[in-house]
Amino acid sequence: MAAGDDLKLLGAWPSPFVIRVKLALNLKGLSFENVEQDLSNKSELLIRSNPVHKKVPVLLHNGKPICESVVIVQYIDEAFAGTGPSLLPSDPYERAIARFWAAYIDDKLVTSWLQSFRGKTEEEKSEGKKQMFAAVEILEGALRECSQGEGYFGGESVGLVDVSLGSMLSWLKATEVMSGTKIFDPVKTPLLAAWVDRFSELDSAKTALPDVERVVEFAQKRAAAAAAAAAAASEN
Repeated sequence: MAAGDDLKLLGAWPSPFVIRVKLALNLKGLSFENVEQDLSNKSELLIRSNPVHKKVPVLLHNGKPICESVVIVQYIDEAFAGTGPSLLPSDPYERAIARFWAAYIDDKLVTSWLQSFRGKTEEEKSEGKKQMFAAVEILEGALRECSQGEGYFGGESVGLVDVSLGSMLSWLKATEVMSGTKIFDPVKTPLLAAWVDRFSELDSAKTALPDVERVVEFAQKRAAAAAAAAAAASEN
C-alpha cells in the first residue's frame, strides 16, 4: 500500500456485503477507516458516493468511490496487486470459474437464504429453505472441484469465492441458532463443514466477522419490529 493511499469503507456492521469487503481488506493487509452508516438516516457522503443504489458498501480510495461488494473485492485485488495474497487466479479460465461461483453464491445461496426467513408466507419460507440447502449441496461439489484437494475454494490460499461465502458465515451460523437446523452438515456436506471451521480460524475472519450472538440479537429485534409494523398495519 502506497504511502498516499487513503481507504475509507462506508458500511454497516451487520451487512454480509460489508463484511465481504472487510475480509478482502484484511486478507490483503490493508489499513482502512471504517465509517459506520445509519441506514435509516443515510449520510450525504453515502448518497453522494453511491447515487444509483444509495447502499453500502462503498469503498473510497483516495476519495474515489467503488460500489458493489464483489466489484470492490476485485478492485482491491487489482489496485493492490503485489500486496498480500492474490484473491483471483492469474489464469483467465480459473479466474472466470471463480467469478462464476462468486455470482452463484449471491444469486442462489443469498437469495434463497433471505427468502427462508423473509418470505411473506410459510410456503415461501419453506421453499426458500429448500433452495438454500440445494445451493449448499452444489457448493459442496464446487469446493471439491475448485480446491483440488487443498483447503479452500482458491486452492492452498483464500480466494474470491472463499471471501464471498465467508462473508455469510456469521449470518448462516445465526440462522442455525434461530432455526435449530444445521446448514453445513458434517455428514451431508463434510467438505464445507470443514471449510467453515478452517475459514473461521483465520485472523482476517476473526477480525471481520461479527459475533454470532450479536447477529442473533440484531435479527430478533428486526423480526420483532417487522411483526409489530405488520400488526399495526392490519389494524388500520
